[in-house]
This record gives sequence, structure tokens and C-alpha cells, in this order.
Amino acid sequence: MKNRRFGAPALVGIACLAVIATGCAKKDDATPSGSASTSATKAAVDVKVALVPGGAHPYFQPWKTGGEAAKTEFKLADLTFNETAGWDQTKQNDVLKSLAAQGYNAFGVFGVSPDTINNTFKDLEGQGFPVVSLAGCPAGTTNDSSFCLATDVETAAYKAAQAAIQEMGGQGNLVHLTGNKVDSNTQRRIAGVEKAVGETGGKVKLLQTITDIDVDLQTAQRAVADLLAAKGKDVNGIVTTAYNPAVAAAKGVKEAGLPIKIIAIDDDQTIIDGIKDGSVSGTVVQNPEGQGYLASYALSKLVNGCTMAEHGTIIDSGSFVVTKANVDTYNDERKAKTTELKTAFDSTYLKCAG
Repeated sequence: MKNRRFGAPALVGIACLAVIATGCAKKDDATPSGSASTSATKAAVDVKVALVPGGAHPYFQPWKTGGEAAKTEFKLADLTFNETAGWDQTKQNDVLKSLAAQGYNAFGVFGVSPDTINNTFKDLEGQGFPVVSLAGCPAGTTNDSSFCLATDVETAAYKAAQAAIQEMGGQGNLVHLTGNKVDSNTQRRIAGVEKAVGETGGKVKLLQTITDIDVDLQTAQRAVADLLAAKGKDVNGIVTTAYNPAVAAAKGVKEAGLPIKIIAIDDDQTIIDGIKDGSVSGTVVQNPEGQGYLASYALSKLVNGCTMAEHGTIIDSGSFVVTKANVDTYNDERKAKTTELKTAFDSTYLKCAG
């Protein structure tokens, strides 16, 4: 998400975004703002950060809180949160183009299409706009943004499945509820759950993995209702690695009165209340507020002359198991992780002159 000054370079970036599918030539004399040749001589640039998820989803809401905290603490000129892309990559590219036209010069983006989002990143960075891949990395092995700050989703899912298996007494039938099957993050989550099940030596059976049910809460509720009607008596545990299925499972199992152990994801109030009343065994929370804060902080540095020690590096923003024992204090763990990562940006990830 590297960004240049707002003027002509921003307008060149707008033109390029309009033809991302075919590519565009970089300005011959353009030097990204983080390069050594400009960092020592140019005046400080006002930082205007845009945090742009692929569409509306509860997970992204804490980005606003984290971003606004960074805006105040680091005196950013502006910060906006725009979720209007509607889960369409072309629309998201148009949103980014529009934001650049409005003077935003640093971007935190959750790409709609993990297979093609690198094209968007390369265009933005090629025009001098710092860009961070936020909450999810591009598919494959290449990340063309300045860095990717996201949950290590395979590790988080592995932790969740381990917790579910423990609650099941180490044996029985487990069901996994998750999101979009073709999403690379979903595939990583499936791998994490399967790894934990495999370590039981056959004592736990993965009865079913249900994908594509995180579109909205209603879709997730229908899927949970169908599962409980068809197989509820055979299910000993449910692990959920997507937001809406977690909420639906917590409510559905409680209403059905079935003795199914649930390990959820994230910290919707339904989940937290379920942990407190015992109807949910636990959850694995992520760190979206920290993502918004850290991305905004790092972007402010990148706009004003710093570079990444390793462009495209992948950084785990953290995941944390929450049970009844720490349900009232788990947010302290997230704050500590965010502080730790800010220190790591200053000492390791960023290279700044002076």
C-alpha cells in the first residue's frame, strides 16, 4: 500500500486502475515515496488512509476502531472505511480508483478475488501508493502488496479443532462449518481442522465439512438447522471457522438442547454470552482491531519515506483461544499482541532513515 503525494501520480494511478486487467506502463521517472532517493529530501506528506474490505461483513467492523485510534495517535490527515465493493473485484477496483481521486494515498485492502488481487496491488504500488493486504493474503506464494497482515488461519483452525476435540473427550464425531470453498483461507482452515483430527489416530471422525455458509446469517442458520435435523444426535462436536456459522451454531444448538460441544470463531456477543452460560465451550478470536491499527500506523510510515525490510512479508496478527476461564480478560491478550507487533514493525519490518 505504498502511496505517493496526491497530485499527478495519484491521477496516473486512477487511469491505471481503470485498466487493471490489461496492465499499464509505469511513469518512467516515477520513484515510489519509500525510495532512498526521495526520503531524505521531501517534506512530510499528509497521510490519508482508506481501509477497504471486499464487502460488508461483521468481521471488518473493528478495523474502524483500530484505524481511528491510529488516526488520533499518529495524527493522520484522514481515515475512511469503505465496504461498498459488494464482493465484486471490478467494483472494488472502482472503489479504490474513486478513493484515490478523493486524495487517499494509502490503502488497507481485503481483496475480493485472492487469485487476481495481486494485479490491483501491483498497479497501486507501481503508482506510488502503499497498499497492505489486510485480513487475508493473495492466493499462491506471491504477495505484491507491501505486506500482508492477517490471521494465520490454518493455525487458528487447528487450535479451534484441538479445543473442540478436547471438549469432546478426545473421541466422537466432529463437524466443521466454514466459508467460501474456493477461498484460499477456507482451504487453509480445512487443512488445520483435518490436521487436528488426524492427530487423534482415528478416535475422532470428521463427520462433515460444510462450506459456503458464511454469506449471511440466514444462510448459516438454514445450514445449521438442516445439520441438526439430519445428524444432530450423531454429532459430538462442532468447530466453526467462519463468523456467521459460529453465531448460527451457538444459537441453534442451544435451542435444540443437544449436548454438542461448540468451538466458535470470533467474539460476537452471542458467542461470548454462550461461553458465559456454558452453551458454547469456547471460541478462537482474531485481531481485526489490531489489523486496522497496525496497518494504518505502518502505512503512515511508508507514505513518508520508510520501506519494508522485505517487501511482501506475511505477518500473523494473532489468534487466541477463549474459554470460560479467560472470557473476561482475553482482550488484554489481543492488545498485548498488537503492542508486540508495533514494536516489531519499528525494529524489524520497517526500514526508516534517521
